[in-house]
Amino acid sequence: MVILVVIIVLAIVFDFINGFHDAANSIATIVSTRVLTPFQAVLWAAFFNFVAFFIAKYIIGEFGIADTVSKTVLPEFITMPIILSGIVAAIIWNLVTWRLGIPSSSSHTLIGGFAGAAIAATGFQSIHSGIIILIAVFIFVAPLIGMLAGNIMMALTLHVVRKSKPHKADKWFKRAQLLSSALLSIGHGLNDSQKVMGIIAAALISFSSTHTDVPHWLQLSDIHDIHDWVPIACFTAIAAGTMSGGWRIMKTMGNKITKITPVEGFCAQTAGAITLFLTEILKVPVSTTHVISGSIIGVGSIKRLSAVRWGVTVDLLTAWILTIPVSAVLAMSVYFIVSLFL
Repeated sequence: MVILVVIIVLAIVFDFINGFHDAANSIATIVSTRVLTPFQAVLWAAFFNFVAFFIAKYIIGEFGIADTVSKTVLPEFITMPIILSGIVAAIIWNLVTWRLGIPSSSSHTLIGGFAGAAIAATGFQSIHSGIIILIAVFIFVAPLIGMLAGNIMMALTLHVVRKSKPHKADKWFKRAQLLSSALLSIGHGLNDSQKVMGIIAAALISFSSTHTDVPHWLQLSDIHDIHDWVPIACFTAIAAGTMSGGWRIMKTMGNKITKITPVEGFCAQTAGAITLFLTEILKVPVSTTHVISGSIIGVGSIKRLSAVRWGVTVDLLTAWILTIPVSAVLAMSVYFIVSLFL
C-alpha cells in the first residue's frame, strides 16, 4: 500500500511540474504581446486548465488520452517498481530541461520513462509497440499540423483584416488573444492532465489485481470506471503548476522562434488549440510544446521563411527527438536502483 501511495503522490508532483514546465505554451505569446502581465496570464491559464476537467467529464464524456497512456505497457507486465521508476525518471528529466530552459515534452518524458522501466524489467515484449510508434510518429505530425494550421489561420486572418488600420487591428487582436489563450489552456489541460491520469490508473489496476484488501477509493479494474478524485487531483495539480509559471521556457517560446505581434499571437494560439482538440478526439497523447512551437513557426513563416529563427527550431527538434530515448534510458537506470530495494 505504501508504494502505491508514493506513486500517486509522485504522479501528482509530476503533474504540478508539468504545469510550470509547460505554462509557457499557453502564455508565451499573450505575455510577449503585453496583453496580460505574467501574473495575470498564469492565473488565466490555470483557470482554464481546470475548466478542461468539466469539458472532458461532461461534454466529451471520457478520458481517451488517459486510456491510451495506461496501455503503453501491457497490463500483465505492469508492476509498482516499474511505474515508480518511470515517474522518478520523468521528474528528473523534466526538472533538468526546465533548469536549462529547454522546451522538451513532459508528455514524452513520462511515456519514455514508463516504457523504459518496463523494458529494463522484462524486455521489449512488455511494451505496446503500436502505441509507442503512434506516439513517436506524432512527435513530427503534431507540430506539422500546428504549423499548417498556423499558416492557414494567419493567411485567412490577414485577408479578413487587410483593409483595417494596423493600430485598430492590433487593439482588437490583443483582446481576441484572451479567447485564443483560454482555448489553448483548455487544450493543454485536456491533453497533459490525462497522461498522469493514465499512469495512476495503471498503478491502481495493477495493485487491485494483486491485492484483495484495497479500500474502495483505490479499487479499479477498468480505466473507464476511474474514481473522480483521480482526474480532479490531476487537473488541479497542473493548474497549480501553471500558476507557478515557467519563465525560462517562456523566453524561448515567446520571442526566440520568431517575433510575435498580437495578430500572430492570436493565430498561433488558435491553431495550437485546434490541433490539441483534434488529437483529443483521436485519443493521441501529444506534446503541447510541440504543437504551439509548430503553430508559431507556421504563423511566422507567412511573412517570410527567414522570419523564423531556424537555428532555434533545429535545437528544439533535436530535444524533442531525444526526449523519449533519453527518458527511457534514465528510467532503466532508476529501475535497477529501485529493484535493489523493492
